[in-house]
Amino acid sequence: MQLHPEQERLCDENKDDFSALSAVFVNTSLKPKAEDSHTRLLLEVSSAIMQKAGAKTEHLHLLEHHVPPGIYPDMREHGFDRDDWPKLWEKIEAADILVVGTPLWLGEESSVCRVLIERLYGMSGELNEKGQSIFYGKVGGCVITGNEDGIKHAAMTIGYALSHLGYTIPPQADCGWIGEAGPGPSYGDEEEGGGRVGFENDFTQRNTTIMSWNLLHLAKMLKEAGGYSSHGNDRRAWKAGCRFGYANPDYRA
Repeated sequence: MQLHPEQERLCDENKDDFSALSAVFVNTSLKPKAEDSHTRLLLEVSSAIMQKAGAKTEHLHLLEHHVPPGIYPDMREHGFDRDDWPKLWEKIEAADILVVGTPLWLGEESSVCRVLIERLYGMSGELNEKGQSIFYGKVGGCVITGNEDGIKHAAMTIGYALSHLGYTIPPQADCGWIGEAGPGPSYGDEEEGGGRVGFENDFTQRNTTIMSWNLLHLAKMLKEAGGYSSHGNDRRAWKAGCRFGYANPDYRA
């Protein structure tokens, strides 16, 4: 992926060490293959920035795997014959950064994106060694493409979902591209006379750049700090069956 000259300059001038960080980019395009996805092209811009900054990155195209809907860690235990989610979860759990990519359809994120959020929600009962959500200490963002309005709306719902699960959302944690209203070219389509649609769009490239660096900066801060203090957010301190929302005074974590 060839970066914008300003993106290249920022990578070349970077003095921070992000080599301890890893990021996973999950594409929830409706295209069965990653190479056919327009959303993948913009995800690759963010990924390239992070790679040049020293972080390790990996792309997952959800429709290249069999991931049924549901809110349990393994849907084979709930009526499905096959579920690739447990293997994908290993990669997501290990990453410091999660970037969700989705196209827009009728102003909303894709149905595949909602499946991803459901499956992430299914892991929300998992705790880290501090008794916090397994997602604590990780950061999240989103990349959205399409040729209709809805970037901010979709970013709002995805960002809220990630935050509610335990991801930390940095400033300007979303980016996207939409063309003119109505049917038209998608991000990365070839233009007449050469060039690719959206590749030179300053608004898109600027926001993608800012999102990528903010994800790196915040992930680095959280990792170096050892995540969040467990004071006040240790779920184990709330004994199952407590009535009226009050902790059992006889219980000690």
